[in-house]
Amino acid sequence: MARATETLAFGARDASAFDMDGDTLREECGVFGIFGHPDAAAVTALGLHALQHRGQEAAGIVAFDGRRYSSERRMGLVGENFSSQSIIDRLPGSAAVGHVRYSTTGETILRNVQPLFAELDTGGFALAHNGNLTNALSLRRDLIRDGAIYQSTSDTEVILHLVARSRRPRILERFIEALRQIEGAYSLVALTNKKLIGARDPLGIRPLVLGELDGHYMLASETCALDIIGARFVRDIENGEIVVISDEGVESHKPFPPQTMRPCIFEYIYFARPDSIVHGRPVYDVRKRMGAQLALEAYVDADVVVPVPDSGVPAAIGYAQQSGTPFELGIIRNHYVGRTFIQPTQSIRELGVRLKHSANRGVVKDKRIVLIDDSIVRGTTSVKIVQMMREAGAKEVHFRISSPPITHPDYYGIDTPQQNKLLAAQMTKNGKIDIEGMCKYVGADSLAFLSVDGIYRAMGYEGRDPLRPQFTDHCFTGDYPTSLTDISGDPGRNQLSLLAEAG
Repeated sequence: MARATETLAFGARDASAFDMDGDTLREECGVFGIFGHPDAAAVTALGLHALQHRGQEAAGIVAFDGRRYSSERRMGLVGENFSSQSIIDRLPGSAAVGHVRYSTTGETILRNVQPLFAELDTGGFALAHNGNLTNALSLRRDLIRDGAIYQSTSDTEVILHLVARSRRPRILERFIEALRQIEGAYSLVALTNKKLIGARDPLGIRPLVLGELDGHYMLASETCALDIIGARFVRDIENGEIVVISDEGVESHKPFPPQTMRPCIFEYIYFARPDSIVHGRPVYDVRKRMGAQLALEAYVDADVVVPVPDSGVPAAIGYAQQSGTPFELGIIRNHYVGRTFIQPTQSIRELGVRLKHSANRGVVKDKRIVLIDDSIVRGTTSVKIVQMMREAGAKEVHFRISSPPITHPDYYGIDTPQQNKLLAAQMTKNGKIDIEGMCKYVGADSLAFLSVDGIYRAMGYEGRDPLRPQFTDHCFTGDYPTSLTDISGDPGRNQLSLLAEAG
């Protein structure tokens, strides 16, 4: 995973020297694939548009026309690269796979942009991956010692090499043999000469759905990608399931021992688009319930509820409805600020948060406000948001977070910082999270988080089952559901970020 390197001086109120872009949860990646459609590349581009929130660094499409594969991989947004007919015309064929990327492993360079492609003795093989492999570095080193020549620093390429080196006669058997050797979280779409293949890790950490459009089947990370093209949602791909789409239809294979599903809780908190349905739960409704549960657990008397846009909006609506406090847009987000905005001087960098968020002074002035956000990572952006509210004339600023404190890094495809960069992990007193210290750091009048059991109640459970947790929630609990082969004993050092050093 890509990590920022600056040192965070906790306790200091001045956050002006901190990297503002390092203080948010980074989207993971999004995958899409379709088989048998005459406009496969165009449909894939539309699907990737809907999945743009899952990765904004790069996008790619590989298409197959029955004779040859065509590939277009570009840095930047889908709309910047795949909106012209001339680009789509360079991707002929009735089958295609696509990917939008935020780099959680490997550098931000063109050779890491997916789908990755290789010519095998069985024919072409294109692969797109959402997730993160926790033994990719170990596998990579072994493969390089055996003579493998790598073309990228992405963990996804490990799967390509494992498939290529398999001695199984059929491509599906090779694919399964490769998956048996990897650890971590993955949703995969792969394209061969005759098949579109989808796979989900045995715990179902990362999402994948099956859709249908005019008799043609497709795979996507979220249902919103089906909605944009008018496709019908068929079902979720199950944990540990491999689906094969061909001219004969859809086959299902379950080569792994059955396990209880543990999807990532952050899909509901932050990553999935609000209009998506994840495992039968409308994401928008779940986020509203998180806000309502937060109001039950941490109510404060105030004049208005103000969301930190955009991710805090549904939870803020739920909080307002449950508490009876009016909901107002006290912060306006500028949707036209790119991540590469030039910040030539320190004084301009200090204004970074204002490029994306502006106070709605008429709503905030002389009011006691409840500020709702989905999470606190480093805390530096929270400092700026609270400061902005005070400068706009807020009488009181009460901060409420619709998820528990993030105390542990993620190794499954979410770019959370190392543990020693997480505010909640560093702000401790007598072995417990120092909420009061965090409150002083961000400059609020009060601070409260949704409890771990509370987030499970919002999901429809009585609470978290400590023996068989219903979700992957390690960022809050430290309960990692898989082996972490590539992780060193030093919690401040994540070897998964060192893939570029291998070889």
